Amino acid sequence: MNKAAIKRFAIEARNKLRNSVTDKAGMLGITPEECSGPVTTGPDFEVYQTAAGTEVTLNKSQCELRKKLVDKIAERGFDAVVEEVAYTWFNRICAIRFMEVNDYLPSRVRVLSSEKKSTVSGLVKNEPDLVTMAPDVDLPFTEEEREKIYDLKMKETIAASDELFQKLFIKQCNALHEILPELFEETQDYTELLLDISYANKDDVIYMLVNQEDGIPEADFNVTSVNEQGEVTGQVEIIGWLYQYYNTELKDDTFAKLKKNIKITKERIPAATQLFTPDWIVRYMVENSVGRIWIDHLRTLDPSVNEKETAEKFGWKYYLPEAKQEESVDVKLAEIRSNYKDLKPTDILCIDPCMGSGHILIAMFDVLMDIYTSTGYSEREAAFEIVEHNIHGLDIDQRAYQLAYFAVMMKGRGYNRRFFRGRDDVKPMPKVYAIAESNDIVRDHLSLFGQSMEVKQRETAKEQMEYLLDIFKDGREYGSILNVEDCDWKLLQDYVEDLDADGQITFESYGSEETQKSLRLLIKVAKNLGQKYDAVVTNPPYMGASGMGAKLSKYVKDNFADSKSDLFAVFIEKCGQMAKKNGYQAMITQHAWMFLSSFEKLRSKLSRLDTVNMAHLGARAFEEIGGEVVQTTSFVLRKSRENGYKGVYCRLIESTSQKGKEDMFLAGDNQYEAVQDNFEKIPGSPVAYWVSEKLYSVFSHTPMCEFAIPKVGLQTGDNNKFLRLWFEVDLNNEMLNATDIEAITASDCKWFPYNKGGEYRKWYGNYEYVVDWKDNGREIKNFKDSNGKLRSRPQNVDFYFKKSITWSFVSSASFGARYSPKLAIFDVAGSSLFPKMEDMFYLAGLMCSKISTVIMTAQNPTMNFQVGNVASIPVIFRDKEKVNSIVEQNIYESKIDWDSFETSWDFQTHPLIRQSDTMYLSWENKGNVYDVSKEAKDIPFKHYIKLAYESWENECDNRFAQLKANEEELNRIFIDIYGLQDELTPEVEDKDVTVRKADLGRDIRSFISYAVGCMFGRYSLDKDGLMVAGQPFESVYFEATVPRAGTGVAGASGDYVPTGEFYIKTEDGTKQCTYNPDRDNIIPITDEEYFSDDIVGRFVEFVETVYGKDTLEENLDFIAQALGNKGNSSREVIRNYFIKDFYKDHLKVYQKRPIYWLFDSGKQNGFKALIYMHRYDADTVGRVRTDYLHRAQNYVETAMKSAEYTIENTTVASEKSKAMKAVSKYTKQLAEMQTYDQAIAHVANQRIEIDLDDGVKVNYAKFQGVEVAQEGKKALKVDLLAKI
Repeated sequence: MNKAAIKRFAIEARNKLRNSVTDKAGMLGITPEECSGPVTTGPDFEVYQTAAGTEVTLNKSQCELRKKLVDKIAERGFDAVVEEVAYTWFNRICAIRFMEVNDYLPSRVRVLSSEKKSTVSGLVKNEPDLVTMAPDVDLPFTEEEREKIYDLKMKETIAASDELFQKLFIKQCNALHEILPELFEETQDYTELLLDISYANKDDVIYMLVNQEDGIPEADFNVTSVNEQGEVTGQVEIIGWLYQYYNTELKDDTFAKLKKNIKITKERIPAATQLFTPDWIVRYMVENSVGRIWIDHLRTLDPSVNEKETAEKFGWKYYLPEAKQEESVDVKLAEIRSNYKDLKPTDILCIDPCMGSGHILIAMFDVLMDIYTSTGYSEREAAFEIVEHNIHGLDIDQRAYQLAYFAVMMKGRGYNRRFFRGRDDVKPMPKVYAIAESNDIVRDHLSLFGQSMEVKQRETAKEQMEYLLDIFKDGREYGSILNVEDCDWKLLQDYVEDLDADGQITFESYGSEETQKSLRLLIKVAKNLGQKYDAVVTNPPYMGASGMGAKLSKYVKDNFADSKSDLFAVFIEKCGQMAKKNGYQAMITQHAWMFLSSFEKLRSKLSRLDTVNMAHLGARAFEEIGGEVVQTTSFVLRKSRENGYKGVYCRLIESTSQKGKEDMFLAGDNQYEAVQDNFEKIPGSPVAYWVSEKLYSVFSHTPMCEFAIPKVGLQTGDNNKFLRLWFEVDLNNEMLNATDIEAITASDCKWFPYNKGGEYRKWYGNYEYVVDWKDNGREIKNFKDSNGKLRSRPQNVDFYFKKSITWSFVSSASFGARYSPKLAIFDVAGSSLFPKMEDMFYLAGLMCSKISTVIMTAQNPTMNFQVGNVASIPVIFRDKEKVNSIVEQNIYESKIDWDSFETSWDFQTHPLIRQSDTMYLSWENKGNVYDVSKEAKDIPFKHYIKLAYESWENECDNRFAQLKANEEELNRIFIDIYGLQDELTPEVEDKDVTVRKADLGRDIRSFISYAVGCMFGRYSLDKDGLMVAGQPFESVYFEATVPRAGTGVAGASGDYVPTGEFYIKTEDGTKQCTYNPDRDNIIPITDEEYFSDDIVGRFVEFVETVYGKDTLEENLDFIAQALGNKGNSSREVIRNYFIKDFYKDHLKVYQKRPIYWLFDSGKQNGFKALIYMHRYDADTVGRVRTDYLHRAQNYVETAMKSAEYTIENTTVASEKSKAMKAVSKYTKQLAEMQTYDQAIAHVANQRIEIDLDDGVKVNYAKFQGVEVAQEGKKALKVDLLAKI
């Protein structure tokens, strides 16, 4: 199946149909803003002004349809109606395409395409067969319609052909109402007014669908299509895929709104939760529930029946035989199976309460067909029986219901050519429904029903009907989780059919026939919900509690308190309620319920059921969903409970693809048999089916919570408001290295360290965030919403600013803990453990060992490492002194690694600078070879960045190797302590060692970043650590402007200093800068060297200062090679890096919170300049404009004149060509700079101030989206700064 083509078509078709419907509405005088009244009214016509300003005349019937459309818009809104109409036609187009390809249309004539070849080209013709053959086709044309067909054909124009096609298409849809009434509604609907399709227009949805070049392959619709392996590839499921992809943009929009805390409405629940289940998982669920019921029946008749062989005979390749049980359990299971001894195929009741497009229903159909035919039924007869007796379905979405209905009807037609005709004058009507609502049903009409019934019966029926009306109020808010008690369904049906209208319409009876229709449907839906089933099979919606609307949330809390965390968990409970005693429920859900503490009560309920088998899928079970976020499991439960029962569990989580998991399942790999009673041996009773008896025994030891206190931390209520990355704000307003709580309490600072989890890392690090805790967190503690409700949750405050062990709550890697000596507040995502200091390192070692990983995985193999999981880690103290020694070294090595990069607030200097200060001799100089045995002072020194890098690489390798060896030694110690030698080995994979190895490209880029920091004065070659990060530049540096410097600046009064040089203030006095910081905080980046402080020139100066002049070219060559950018020289390569890639790297390292801001005129690279946000002032933008942008414009104008002169005067073709390219480039750059100048002038005049406490996002936005007026055009929005 070509999913790419299906997705492309569905998304484009939705947009085209919506636009088309909107345009057609506009031609009826209906726009999103208003539904206009008629400008002229006649006896049988009305005239309306269109959105285009023209007039349109509508006849009487068209006016009636328009009125219905206007009423619907008034009720639901313009956009909702447009969406409904667009989807209605999309659905019908796709349905007709499926039917014509499979020759299911009663007329046997293709409607959208042709099977015939053109007599001219010899290719399949573009004109649909219905257009070619009309009116000589099996459709009920009137004489008037026939004349119209001939008339349009005679015109022989494209417009006439399209008009004819559209009329015939509507005629076919209306004719299909006879056999598919739930998909093709009755004629004369307002949707007909809004249809605009064409077969001739290649941009229309019809051509997009049927053309075989880039449309959907016809084979994907054809149910007889097979691949090379003989497997059927064309399926009715294509309708489901089309539906899922049609909802793509709506789904994306819904989740975007959810991120803004806009709850998912009932109208959007289908789009947000619809997910097409892979076919093999559907087959697994159905074969192991519906199929198992029949095999249970056969085993009751003959205990010698072999499950595996029987399933193979049926072709049920995903069926899992029951595990071999203890004899006592076998006896009990035989008693359960005896209930199916007299079972007939018609007795098997099955339902999918979240049927979506009907994928599970048609799999049920196939399995049931196997059962029926095995008992002697013909396929023709069985198709009717299955629809009448076995299959039931429900969905919250009307559109999904139509698809499921269509899928079941097509499946029936596939088995029986006369299926649409029905039998015994009764047409097939699948028992599948959309959830009904009772809101609009007139209750006063109930007195009109049951008039011929006995009084007691009528009162009982009325009471039950009123109960259903109460239950189904706002029914589509809740869907199939509605709890409906068993009613007397026959009595209710008789009651509703007994309508006393006497043929007279009175005030009381007006509308009673509509009420009767609504009640009929309500009873059908209620019966589907109220009765019990042998098999309940579904893929329920996945929706966390935070996404639920208010009504749904309350209903779930009131009725499903043990599973309220997610809608899929609610359905696990609900499906169990819908199953008969000893019946089966088969589902695929997220696997969180198996492990997370929030589902512990649900697990307790499910422990009272037998888990027959499970396919534990993990991540990437759905090829449509990448990444680790949606991790799933599919399982089959039986509504029985036998102690000692063994279930079969297939662990498929290692495979990373949908196909890989299927292959693994079929091969029988990673299968476990587990007694679920054992799960209770682990705290929280996780479904840890893979755990050995030895590991179960480990949990008998004292848990971690007896030796240390694990705590969940602060929830700010608004991280954007209260959190910053530490480098965003003013360093003077941060307290990053407090040594005691008293200093913190006395501090006037606003920002304090905040442990927020972060990436997988062990031992030390991830100090990135700070939190606003000014005045002991006054603002956070009083942060409330508009209703006065406290939004923040400052919990476990007594543990703030204490040394701890912290870890990341969410991680796709192993469990990694870190020692946190910094006095910090901690977050939910950076939960923390607080042991006694004497136990700190031992417990940190245990938490970073394989022991903790395997224990945590047994409790919770999701991506969430919860406080409760850590609290339950069993602790055995032994070899404490040895463990402590190793752990201390690991923390030390990890701290050195963390602090070697500038995103650490304890960063001192770049490692390639540090290495350059210690060595790097060249044993050759001017052809002379020096003896190594000579004194070092006799050997000429040369400093090479290459040697500095090699020394750094050696240091990193040694650190990495040492840490790996230490971790393996810790694993050996703890494996011996816990007696898990048969379970674990001590080896550590390189990917799990979380200090960094040297990386030439990354480290040279970080060296360049450090150099830029030195240019701006953030760092200095003369002093380690941060120099300027919010404090006044003049408080750290000063520039000598006169030969004699005054007291307190250059030392004692009367000191002579060179003018024009910068000096840095240190603890030891004032020192001349080895490398000067930039004077005006603006460093231009240009594609040619126009400025004296050009960034490339300044960088070359930096390299020369650090490594010396005599090795400059070699060092620049090494840097250029490491960067890998294009260029004819090292300087050109470096320049290209600054122009194209430096800022991208900066954004990545600083997590899109840049401290250096790039003024950027646009894609032509006309003008670029960096500033340092911590040195920004209100005049910075003005200086960028006058001192740099204008000068750059002058330089480019001069260069262009030079190039133009060359063009006019040179006779050398290559020179002329080069000059012409230059003129073209300069012309574009000047135009770009001119527009940019208008924007920057506007901002410069405003003299915008920034507040570092607001963070980068808020401050950066002040310089974006500046409007520049354009004559005769809409104002142009210009960003002064590069996008982040």
